[in-house]
Amino acid sequence: MSCACAGLCCAGTLPPALRAQSLEEVVVTAQRREQALQEVPVALQVMGADRLADIAAEDLGDVGTFVPGLDVESDSPTQPRFAIRGIYTDDFGIGTDSAVGVYVDGVYSSRSGASLLAFNDVERVEVLKGPQGTLFGRNSAAGAISIVTRQPAPDFDAFLKLRVGEYAKRRVEGMVNVPLGDAWALRVNGLYNESDGWVEDAATGRDLWPEQNWALRSALRWTAGEDTAATLTWDRDEIDQLARPAFGVIPVSAGSPPPFPPEPATYVDPRRAPVLNDVAGNEESRQFDRLTLAIDVELGWAAFHSITAWRRFDTVNREDEDGTNRIATYFDTANVEDNESWYQEFRLEGTRGAVDWIAGVSAYDEDARQASQTNAYTDSVDTTLVNVAPFATPDGSLFGYTSAVLADAGSDVTLLGLPWRETMYNEGEFRAFAVYGDAIWHATDRLNLTAGLRYTHDAKEFAWLNGPREAPELDARLDALEADGFFDTFPIPPEDYRFDLVFPLPPGLEGRRVRRSDSWDDLSPRLVVDYEWKPGILFFTSLAKGYKAGGYNSVEVGSHFDNEDVWNLETGVKSVWARVGLAFNASLYAYRYDDRQSISLVQDVDGSGVPRYVVDTSDEEAFGLDAELRWQPYEEVTLYANLALIDATYRNRRGLDGQDLSGQPTGEPYANLALGASYVWLLGPRGLVDLSAQFAYRGETRCSDEAQVQGDCLAAQAFRVGEPQTRTDTRLAWKDARDVWGAAVFVNNVFDEQYVTRLDNLTADTLGTPFASLSPPRAWGLEVWRSF
Repeated sequence: MSCACAGLCCAGTLPPALRAQSLEEVVVTAQRREQALQEVPVALQVMGADRLADIAAEDLGDVGTFVPGLDVESDSPTQPRFAIRGIYTDDFGIGTDSAVGVYVDGVYSSRSGASLLAFNDVERVEVLKGPQGTLFGRNSAAGAISIVTRQPAPDFDAFLKLRVGEYAKRRVEGMVNVPLGDAWALRVNGLYNESDGWVEDAATGRDLWPEQNWALRSALRWTAGEDTAATLTWDRDEIDQLARPAFGVIPVSAGSPPPFPPEPATYVDPRRAPVLNDVAGNEESRQFDRLTLAIDVELGWAAFHSITAWRRFDTVNREDEDGTNRIATYFDTANVEDNESWYQEFRLEGTRGAVDWIAGVSAYDEDARQASQTNAYTDSVDTTLVNVAPFATPDGSLFGYTSAVLADAGSDVTLLGLPWRETMYNEGEFRAFAVYGDAIWHATDRLNLTAGLRYTHDAKEFAWLNGPREAPELDARLDALEADGFFDTFPIPPEDYRFDLVFPLPPGLEGRRVRRSDSWDDLSPRLVVDYEWKPGILFFTSLAKGYKAGGYNSVEVGSHFDNEDVWNLETGVKSVWARVGLAFNASLYAYRYDDRQSISLVQDVDGSGVPRYVVDTSDEEAFGLDAELRWQPYEEVTLYANLALIDATYRNRRGLDGQDLSGQPTGEPYANLALGASYVWLLGPRGLVDLSAQFAYRGETRCSDEAQVQGDCLAAQAFRVGEPQTRTDTRLAWKDARDVWGAAVFVNNVFDEQYVTRLDNLTADTLGTPFASLSPPRAWGLEVWRSF
């Protein structure tokens, strides 16, 4: 049975009738304590298990659409991007951190490569909007996403669920919870998921963008009376599939190169054009393991909590970056990452008189390694040279011209068709320590005053290493030609064929490991005043700071940027009108974001004409409104609405071309909206039927003068980037009166609205091959489940 929103649910499962206009209290841990949702003076949205089922959510990438103010880019599950209220980090390198903290049962997921995991036995998802630096710590400057899983229980429980659907979708999930005597309980959940994907290569017929992943979660819980409990949890998550495709937007015709420079007036609609990808070694994979020990002890005067976590993951993501299947425009990138981390937190919480308090200390240790590879062929290197830095040959090419001369001389040696790789290697050692405290003083039976403070120390050591380009087949042929005396008379010396195109370094740096170490200290306070004006109506005002540690651009040797700070002032209301079954929450906020560091694509940073990613600094500010309405007007009906309004602009920014962008929008739409409804038919001994519908709207991207270069905005004749987006999902479910059998049919994106979400210009100014990202089309599915 669907509860269209956490906090306002259909009460009970199958009593004689659903109780009309009933409100069920939902408990959250947004303030690191268990509290009723409506009593927490924080702007947050909760997605319970029923709501996740309504949208067939399989990971956080499926949640962002229906949480206004939260944006999740999940085209590449090993390189997602999270944004809350327009604040995000757009670099997946190990030298920086996300501005949105993702937590699983209180454990911080540091790297984005391991933050988008399969939903495995998830109880709820809490999305906390605004800085959470005091209670959640570093790298939650924009907010936090807290995933809470189900824990082992003392009673036997089990289920098996099968999902099939369009594009050969097959997903099976099972769970068993077994009591092992009076003091022990074991809960094991596993899932396997695969599909063929909704994209087909027009030349090879190969299915692109498939899904293939599995996950296993095992939790063993021990309880010693009512005062002590410990839970040991092991998580395993694996992905082994093809990487996201590149949807080409240039017309490709046999025998002729793409037009250069690319002209938007000639772009084709990537939603209708043939998809042509030829990446060698196409792969997106991840092996993830996490071991967590949680200990809870009731001391009488306080409750003690300990969380110890170890995590290890390896990822590979090699994807097409040109959207064609021609060797003359071939380019792909690969991100290879290896990461291991430890996390330890000790926390005490208790009540003394009129004060509820919490205090804790935490330590974090991470070792990370990354290889950023670029792969091309000598043909596409030639294309780049001809387009941006023509060689001193009749046609501007190097390898093609040399091969033509060799052919004219009767030689069968060619320098075309040979692989070319450049790699930037990074190593990082990151350490963090924090101590924090937070107290709620119940000054009167209506007035609460909250004060909290966290001190954080971050220390990072980072290294870059870039050796000469790797082209062993080319070098072997050059050596043979040199031995044969070819270069004795040829005007181009052999050393001119050995150069770096993507990662050129100044003399003395190539092949040498460059190291840098830095540390940062931060104090993140929060102050909150909340007042219960009437029973069920709470007004609050808060001031909070968020902090993101400084770091490094992984592909810019020697780069460095300082920490980022966000100050947020917020005032709001939380209200419950129990007589009419309605809850309404709203908050107005204003934030100031100082020293935001981003990685921007610069088309000609060093005069070579080859675009590179460099660090870009700005100050931002925003004013906004978050509102949530949940209403059960009749016993069969539940409605909800969520609205996010924001005006986010640059307070101080100079564009990469020197243009003053101050006062211009950062790109965040003015408005995002989510609506939903659920209707339940009670069928007596035959069970119940639940029909739900969800609608989401994302407003038009607000474009700055620089947004087109970065691919966030474009108005071509064939399509638009940044246009308003809508999506509608529906689900019809039945379950029997004993809650043993169930079935559902669902349709995501009912009206088949598909959008060009981004234009990537990485290869636009070198190969003339911009490409696009697309939102998924309509898809249907069928579920059957059995509880035991």
